Amino acid sequence: MTTPLKNIRLEVMKAIEPKVQGFMESFLVPIEQLWQPSDFLPDSRADGFMDELEKIREEAKELSYDFWVTLVADTITEEALPTYESWLMDVEGVNQQENGPWSRWVRAWTAEENRHGDVLNKYLYLSGRVNMREVEISTQYLINDGFDIGTDRDPYKNFVYTTFQELATNVSHKRVGQLAKKQGNNLISKMCQIIAGDEMRHHLAYREFVKTIFGQDPSGMILAFADMMKRKIVMPAHLLRESGEMAGLAFENFANCAQRLGVYTSQDYIDILGKLNTYWDIASLRSLTDEAEKARDYLMKLPERLHRIADRMRIPEDQYRFRWVEANGML
Repeated sequence: MTTPLKNIRLEVMKAIEPKVQGFMESFLVPIEQLWQPSDFLPDSRADGFMDELEKIREEAKELSYDFWVTLVADTITEEALPTYESWLMDVEGVNQQENGPWSRWVRAWTAEENRHGDVLNKYLYLSGRVNMREVEISTQYLINDGFDIGTDRDPYKNFVYTTFQELATNVSHKRVGQLAKKQGNNLISKMCQIIAGDEMRHHLAYREFVKTIFGQDPSGMILAFADMMKRKIVMPAHLLRESGEMAGLAFENFANCAQRLGVYTSQDYIDILGKLNTYWDIASLRSLTDEAEKARDYLMKLPERLHRIADRMRIPEDQYRFRWVEANGML
């Protein structure tokens, strides 16, 4: 009798539970040693608070419209953390009721991620450059609308998604930080670069989860990887909207903005896929089923196929007018 797919996944998740604590020690940082949002923002108790606030507001005036749109959308994406945690807590094999290794990982990961939206949101508020009520409405919509990333409760697919997405987020925050530095804003640059560092650590952890699963169930893991790439890795904010709009419209316009700035592009998507193919060494996998062999062939050929598609893409040059940021950058 063939073991149901779900049971195989659960067996593998159980088998690698003893390694989870080691992953946490390798890829997460003790709370007392981590940066906190207050490390980057003016201390409201200090006598010089108003002077520091004025400096933030003056420096913020120098940043471009597309830059502000991108920073706002990145912030809203980070602020939708409750959706991501609840999704991961529902993955087969996590079981938060038992407080096992996997649920402890999800909570610890969430605790680190929580600081990202916190520091960016506070900066936006202090900058005087955005309509915070519109930002807050979009954030509430994004949490309310949820998302469907095509993983169901499958841990294999979820770990492919998080591996890919954490690296994509690393690229995005790093590029925003670089742009801020070029435009003379060292504060945003430092914040975004340190957030990018967190995202890289998290990417490395999820990447290792998948590598470990490949050692236990190579055919099942390669099939899950191929399935996720066939569906395409959608961004967690793919339903992003502004007030009075349909879900997803704001995300589409934000994605065009990010492409124009070079913050996150179709080429980055292809590069990430190539890096995962290489790190997981899918070309060298052995003892695959016939179906898994076909999945491997698909993944090996996919980067070149995506290159051809990307070469034909044209990004709109017109700036969409978001409610978050006025056209001249001033409210």
